[in-house]
Amino acid sequence: MRLTRCESGANGHSPDGRNEAQLSNFKRAENSDTSSSSTSSISSDHPDQNAYDDVDPTARRCPLSHDVTAMNAARQSTVARNAHDTGVSDSGRWSTRRIAVYALFVALAIVTSFVEFPLIPVMPWLKYDPSGIVALIAGFAFGPSAAVIVSVLGFLPHLFITPWGALMAAIVALGLSVPAALIYKYHRSQRGAILGLMIGAACALIVAILGNLVITPLYAHMSVEQVAALIVPALLPFNLLKFAIDGVATYFIYKPISNLLHR
Repeated sequence: MRLTRCESGANGHSPDGRNEAQLSNFKRAENSDTSSSSTSSISSDHPDQNAYDDVDPTARRCPLSHDVTAMNAARQSTVARNAHDTGVSDSGRWSTRRIAVYALFVALAIVTSFVEFPLIPVMPWLKYDPSGIVALIAGFAFGPSAAVIVSVLGFLPHLFITPWGALMAAIVALGLSVPAALIYKYHRSQRGAILGLMIGAACALIVAILGNLVITPLYAHMSVEQVAALIVPALLPFNLLKFAIDGVATYFIYKPISNLLHR
């Protein structure tokens, strides 16, 4: 064992009146005060170092992480919206793409409205045209407003040929496509499409019967009673067959066309 000699005063105290334990405690306190004062001076010289004292530790490690996350979320949201974009900005202005697509549908409706042929041979004056399919597809793809535009403008050239017939055809097309597009807008599923087509066909059938009773006597030189006599044997089966063809064709070809439009 090694012995260390130290000078001591009376009662084991050091000459200045303090024992060894008190000296060591005093030195530790001084060192602590010195380090804290130096730290506070550095913090005061660099106030930005305390900017994240009340922030989450992840933000202290990477201040830009939240901004990057927000930018990624905004980018993903934009991509999701573009997947079903109809080409109209939030301000309601029409884009060039949407105008072009609408013009294409209107042109198709005009062309197909002139493709007429009788469905029932014994009633050759009742002719079918596939323009209703174009109006339905436009309504399913872009909403009821597209159905209205295509249904009305699609028969615009016929106003110069048979004005009353064009009015009748446009009203029936509206009765078919607008209700179907409204239902499919809020129920975008296979069931919603079938339900929309069925309700649209029912509405169009009612509009067709009432329209024939009101409009047909104005240009066909027939009385209301004569038109009413044709409802069951002629008008009802013809319109049922017409709307069935439009609905079935739309159901099978809408999805491929929709995928092409939103590519």
